[in-house]
Amino acid sequence: MRSSAPRPLPVLLARLRMPLMWLAMAALLAGYLGLSWWVGGVLLLVALAVHLRLGTPRCAPRALAPPVRGRWMALTSPVDSVPSQGTHAYGQTYALGLVAEDGTRPDIAWRPLSRPPEDFPAFGARVYAPADGTVVRVHDRQRDHRSRNSWLWLFGTVVENTLREFRGPSGLMGNHVVIDIGGAHVLLGHLRRGSAAVAPGDRVVAGQPIARCGSSGACTEPQVRMQLMDLPHPLFAAGLPVVWGSGWKAGTPDSEGSEGLPETWRPVEVTGPYAVPADQSGSAGD
Repeated sequence: MRSSAPRPLPVLLARLRMPLMWLAMAALLAGYLGLSWWVGGVLLLVALAVHLRLGTPRCAPRALAPPVRGRWMALTSPVDSVPSQGTHAYGQTYALGLVAEDGTRPDIAWRPLSRPPEDFPAFGARVYAPADGTVVRVHDRQRDHRSRNSWLWLFGTVVENTLREFRGPSGLMGNHVVIDIGGAHVLLGHLRRGSAAVAPGDRVVAGQPIARCGSSGACTEPQVRMQLMDLPHPLFAAGLPVVWGSGWKAGTPDSEGSEGLPETWRPVEVTGPYAVPADQSGSAGD
């Protein structure tokens, strides 16, 4: 059985993975200025080993509440692959990407090239605190962009996301809220511009609405990003495993509430084990 706390060495290496990659790239570029290519080559091999394998904390997952309500689907999930986003950087090892799936969500196609975020049922949906804690970071200024869910746009997102990374983690996560939940920090990203209902220092309880789903950062359509980290800032954070507590169901009507995470491309019904005040209840997209 896995320990509830990650081993310290993988956590340390996870924090160093991005500085090591930057150092290796700088050393390779310095080869043009006379530095031995062996130095850059060895540093790159070490950085890749840390980035791809050695800097991956593995421990028992922490159970949190789902950050959404209604019918949703995972576009990326650690159930199917780790790292779920294709990279361990910025605490993304076990990240979960969720889109609302109520039967009206536009699918990937050749045309139109892009759509306004309002065309997607996730846009504007409430996002809820997954646990009791204290808000430590709020980034709420990025605009909500049009979708990238046409085949041509999907090819172009590789270059676009590389350019976004020059802005640091915020360029990838978009508008986001980070909550200190005691011993770890949960990040909720791709939020709608100006929708944050909390500020740094605020205490929140599980199930409390804190923002709305948006289309900011490196996302192909409006979605909610959820990831657990050991540090409050994703720049040097190690990603930690997480599961949802009871209160959500698989796609079948007769399935019971369960614990775990949804698989990719399999819609789930999220009911939530936490009460929401009557004046804040409603459908996912109201």
